[in-house]
Formats: sequence, structure tokens, C-alpha cells
Amino acid sequence: MTENVVRLFKAPPTEASTSEYVLPHAVPDLPEPSKTAPATIPLWVRSGRAIKAAATHERTRTAGRVAARHSMYVAGGARIVARRAWDGRTAARYERMIRVAEVAGQIEEAKEWEERGRQFRAERHQRRMELLAAPQRLAKATAVGAGWGAGTLLAVGATLAVSDDDPTQVITPIMATVDFIHWLSIIVGVVWGPMLAAAPWIALLGLWDVGRRRQAAPQWALPANQQDDRDVVPDEGAITAALRHLGIGPLNRAFKDGWQPRWVSPTTRLGKGYHTQLLLPQGVTVEMVNGKKKVLAHNLLRKPVEVWPTEPPKQPGVLDLWVADQGSLSEKVAPWPLLTEGTTDYFKGVPVAVSQRGEPIIGKLMAANYMVGGIMGSGKSSLVIALLLGAILDPLVEVEAYVMAYNVDYDPLKPRMRALVKGDEDEQIEVAVNALRRLRDEVTERGKLLEELGGETVKLTRELALRDPRMRPKVVVFDECHELFMHKTYGKEAAELAVKVMKKARKVGITLIWVTVSPTADSIPRDVTRNTSHRVAFAVGDHIANDGLLGSGKHKAGITATTLIPGEDVGTAVTVGFTSKPFEVVRSHYVARDPEKGIDEVTPVVERAIGLRDGVEPLAELPTFQPADPLADVAAVLGDEPRVLTQEVLHRLAEHNPEAYREWGFADLKRALEPYGAEQYKSGGKSVVARDRVHDAILERLAEDADEEGDDHI
Repeated sequence: MTENVVRLFKAPPTEASTSEYVLPHAVPDLPEPSKTAPATIPLWVRSGRAIKAAATHERTRTAGRVAARHSMYVAGGARIVARRAWDGRTAARYERMIRVAEVAGQIEEAKEWEERGRQFRAERHQRRMELLAAPQRLAKATAVGAGWGAGTLLAVGATLAVSDDDPTQVITPIMATVDFIHWLSIIVGVVWGPMLAAAPWIALLGLWDVGRRRQAAPQWALPANQQDDRDVVPDEGAITAALRHLGIGPLNRAFKDGWQPRWVSPTTRLGKGYHTQLLLPQGVTVEMVNGKKKVLAHNLLRKPVEVWPTEPPKQPGVLDLWVADQGSLSEKVAPWPLLTEGTTDYFKGVPVAVSQRGEPIIGKLMAANYMVGGIMGSGKSSLVIALLLGAILDPLVEVEAYVMAYNVDYDPLKPRMRALVKGDEDEQIEVAVNALRRLRDEVTERGKLLEELGGETVKLTRELALRDPRMRPKVVVFDECHELFMHKTYGKEAAELAVKVMKKARKVGITLIWVTVSPTADSIPRDVTRNTSHRVAFAVGDHIANDGLLGSGKHKAGITATTLIPGEDVGTAVTVGFTSKPFEVVRSHYVARDPEKGIDEVTPVVERAIGLRDGVEPLAELPTFQPADPLADVAAVLGDEPRVLTQEVLHRLAEHNPEAYREWGFADLKRALEPYGAEQYKSGGKSVVARDRVHDAILERLAEDADEEGDDHI
């Protein structure tokens, strides 16, 4: 096959190059382009295409944007100047401010603006009355001025005539004045025409400048470098621009009226972010700004969790704004400081987290208690485990945990715990209630002992705890505590016991930690939340859960964990009570334990804590839980007596098993014995319990149990 030669392009001939390139394979001959094809397209079609191409060309678009921009600058400037002139000559501004104050419910502010408007109208009326009398005063002043001027010039002329001995000098000053006026009129006549011709253009230039400064053109017409010039640094200009575009009606009107923020505290660098304070205009509250928190964060190029607008407790009307660095939540948290070495002191606290500013957060233990909540997987356990690991690194501290669920979070700590109970059945709930009962008695006993050791004003110290083992610090965890407080049988009692213990425990070295995934008014008693010193909210579903953890009204005040994203902001929480600030956003330390990956940082800490206990006298073991058997226990307390008064039976039961029967009454005893037909009855007008009935019931139950075992073997 012959090779086809295709002339691709002409190149300057050189020794090493050629203008003809030979392809290694056959290429069919291409048809020559038709030179008459354009002539076959109608003229009107070609004209339309040319016009369309010209209209859609980038240069045409750019020119159109430039023309629209500068035209709108003039129109917008005229509108702004007209608005200012109207506000300056009328009471419109005062009327607007009165309406804004009335809408915001600020009656006193409305009255103040009404008074200012009345004063403005009075002054305007006075100016108008003065203008009516101005022509007469002007004519009189002109006549008097002309007379004084002529007299002065004649006096100067007379002085010159006497001095020069020339009578004609008398009119010399007057003639000089006439010449000056003549030349002035000539100059004005020359300049007046051009000035009159240039005046409209000067006015247009002034309007254009006003419109340009206020960016009166639409967004699409602005230059590329002015369409969105937001910066990641939230300085005063960026914050003002962000507020301008929040879409809050009263705030928009304030900006239109020329309001500019008054900076109580300028923007300064604070940790891993920026802090500023500014006074909001009348009619605009911090709650309104919080309602637009997502928009505010967007305007500042941040995530909602990285922007915190609040109102300082002692500065009403002031917006306190802290803006974190971009991506500060995604940075890795430093390892727990006590991971490989170190001990703790219950009375000084333990490290549990870092703030968004990068500062260490210390979890107080002495005179403190905790409420920790959030949805599943939000990181609650990471903070609680850090607290407990820190606590057990003090050899004096005893730890108990009652978990109303089946999870393994606390299992590695069990060797160092005094008690670990898990489960959500009635038996485990009863154990947790019994623990609260013991704590109620213990705080009372510790209070008496503390008074004996040092008097009424003494506080528990490490020295006192070392001196008497009965005063050793104790940390008690109730995880999934909503199961406890919502229990049909024990819920009400548990709530009452919890409040009683919390009110006294802080003084005597007992720290309670409540953990829940359901922080609502029904699941967590309000008195429990009110008496909690340290509140921690990980990601929550709504403002009800948020306020159930952090306290009523916190969501409206901007202290909210609803902006935390589940699965993304794991370990991040909004806290109250850890520092002197109204709230802190913290990221808890994570002590890793993942058996599937062979990672276990918890066990070495527990082993180190056990080693620190050498030489510390162990406390008596807690009673092992055994379900109460009312029928057998009643038979035991009756002994050989045929009948015993019901009240006496209840008293003996309380002594026999205080944990189970301390709170029992007549109805509880009847409810327990009635299914067996052994309940109390009246004898001689008094309520008694019969031994024979109880023994018969036990024999009948044994027979039933034997029958059931026989059936099982069939």
C-alpha cells in the first residue's frame, strides 16, 4: 500500500526538519473544504449569529457589568443622599426608632425617642419662624452694614486727605472698593459659566462616590474582588459584615439608619480563636442573634459549633462573641497527661479535657458532682472514664459504679473498684436504690464525724481523710440513670434520695456522677439538675435535652449542644461549672481501649493505681446482693411465736435486712404475703401475722417447686 502524505502545516525549512510528515498507515484523502459554503447561509442568519456572538462575548458581559455597576452607584448614592436629607429635615428617624422599640417591648426606650422627636419638632418650628423674619432682618442688616461701610471708607479717605494735604484723597477708598467689585464681577463672569456647566457632573460624581462606598450596586455587577471578600480572620469589619447579612429585621433597619457597632472590647486573639464584645442596637437582642447562629457562622466562614454568641451576665445588651479557628474541632486532642505516669489528689481535681482555646480543663472532685448526657456514641464515656481513672490514681479514693445497662466501658476498672453492678432489671435497679440509701446514711454519719474531728466550720481535707478511713473520698457513678429515675417502683424514692445525698455529699467528700442518654424533665428530676455543680452536654437532639442537662434557658442564651454533629463531634461537649466562664466548649481526653485492634491504654493505668494502694487499709466489702425473700424472712423473724403484731414484724424485718425492708409499711408487707395467703389479719382488733399461715405457705411453695422440677425431667 502506498503511503499517503498529509500536509499538516508549513514550518520554516531547516536541515533537520521538513514540512511534510509521513503517517505510518494509510489515511484516506480528505475532501477539500468548500469555498462556496458560507455563501449558501442566508445573510440574516449570519447577522444573527454575529450579533449573538458579540452579545455573549466576555468583553461585552464585562462592559455590561461595568455600566450597570456605575449606574447603580449613582442611583444608590442619590437614594442614600435623599434618605439622609429626608431624615435630617423630618422626624422620620424618630418615628422608626419608636416603632422598633415598641416591637421589642422597650416602652421606656420608645418614650425617650418620642421625647427626642418632640424636641426636634420644636427646634424645627423655631428655625422656620426665624426664616420668616429673616428678610426683614437681612434688609436691616444690609442697610446698617452699607452705612457703616460707607462711613468707614469716608473716614479712611479723610485721613488720607489730611495726611497728603490732597482733598481728592477723600474718595480714594471708595473708588478702590468700586474697582475691586468691578474686577470681582469680571472674574465671576468668566468662571460662572464653566462652574454652572460642571455642577451637574460634580453632583453626579458625588452621588457615585456615595454609592460606591456603600456598595449600592447589585452583587452580580460588583467586581470579582468585591463580590465576596470575606476573610477567615473575624476582625471588626468581618463581624460587622456578618451581622449586616443575618436577616434580622430590627438589625437591618439599624444599619440602614447608619448604625455602627460600638466595640466594648476589640477583637483580640484568645487561645485558638478570636474574642470580641460589641453593644447591639436598640431592638436587637442576643437571643435574636443566636436564632441566626448558623447564618452567622456561615458569614464568618465557620461551622456553627465554632461560633459562640452569648450575653455576659453583668453586661446586658452586649454581644460577647468567640470565634474558633477554622477546623479547630478536627485537630487531635493531646494524650491524657496521666497516661504513663503521675498520681492525683482528690482535693485538687484531675485532668479530663482541653478547651477550644487549648487550655487544660480540670475536673473538680471535692465538693462537686456531675451530670453528663448526650446521644449514644457522642463521647460521654470518654469523659467519665477520664474522671474515674484520675480518681483511682489517688490511693485514698473509693469508686463504685451502678450501670443500668449491659456495657463493658467500666469492666477494665473493676479490679480497682469497690463495686460494679450492671443491668437494667429490677434486681439491679434495687441495688442502685440500696446504694443511694447507704449514701444517705453515710453522708449523715460523715457529717457527725467531721464535726467531731474538727468542729462545725471544719472542711474535709486530705489530712483528715488520712487520719480516719471512714472519711475517705468516694466517687459513685450512676450510668443510664434515667432507668433508675423512671422506674415504676423505685423511681420516686430514687429521686428523693439523690437530692438528699447531693445536698450533703459535697461537704463530706462524696462525688456523684450521673450519666444519661435521655436528659428530659421526665427522666431526670429537675432538683437533681439544679443541685449539680458540673454539667456536661455532648451532642443532643433538641433544646429540651440541652436545657435538661445544662439548665433552663441555656439554649436561648446560646449555650447549646444542639449544634454538635453526632458522629463528627465525638468527644466535644458544652459544659457549665468547670471554669468561672458562663460555659466552656471542651474536648475530652480519650484513653483508648479497643480489644479488636489490640489497643488497651486503660488497664496499665488501673494496674498502676492498684500498685499505689499498697499500704492503704482496705475498707469492709459491701454486702453482696441477694434478692430478698419476704416469705422466708417473715418466717425467720416470727421464730416460735404463733402470732406477732404486724408493726413488730416490720420492725424485725428492718433489723433483719435493712437494705430491703427499711422503708416497708403495712401495704408492702400485704403485697408480699397475699399471693401466698399468708397476709396479716385482725385478731382481737389488732393486725397480726400468723406463724402457721406463713409456714403452710412455705410448704406449699416447696411442693410447687418440686412439681415443676419433676415436670422439667419428664
